[in-house]
Amino acid sequence: MSDAAHIVDLYERKAHDWAADRRRSGRFFEQSWLDRFLSLAPKDGAILDIGCGFGRPIAAYLIAQGFAVSGIDSSMTMIDLCRRDFPDQDWRVADMRTLDLGRRFAGILAWDSFFHLTYDDQRRMFPLFAAHALPGAPLMFTSGPEHGEAIGNLHGERLYHASLAPDEYRALLAANGFAVIEARMNDPDCGGHSVWLARHTEGR
Repeated sequence: MSDAAHIVDLYERKAHDWAADRRRSGRFFEQSWLDRFLSLAPKDGAILDIGCGFGRPIAAYLIAQGFAVSGIDSSMTMIDLCRRDFPDQDWRVADMRTLDLGRRFAGILAWDSFFHLTYDDQRRMFPLFAAHALPGAPLMFTSGPEHGEAIGNLHGERLYHASLAPDEYRALLAANGFAVIEARMNDPDCGGHSVWLARHTEGR
């Protein structure tokens, strides 16, 4: 079985370890990007957080800014932690690759989650992003800076990442009705993340 195929099981088994690491780090380098993302979404709208983890710090920040959150994650343990800490929000166990929530959102976020998919699974996500986006909704996700695979480490186990080339992401966004607002590779102010911020233009 490939490293990519182990992601769902790995995050479920390491859910409490990952959450503890995130709490201990105390870092919140995502805030400036989240503020830009939220500035494009109506205040009364709901945000879809794809790969929400245990809800901290990102979903917690969205909620604190007054937004409703629908969070999905493949890990039941992660979702249980979200439901415990934020019982008024909508949390679901789901695989992003087959996402079909039957509704559209004012913003879609896939931070440090989408890049665990294989190349082909990433390509197939763009119609799903579009199917869940209201006209004008921002979409933000993280990727790698160039086409390739990378293996990280999560408490002693191999952690798969993949990225398409920037030109292919641009083409996929355009083909699915998203206009790129900014793409910044290896942002030094965001822990070296490569960040994409786009906006859904279909139906406007």
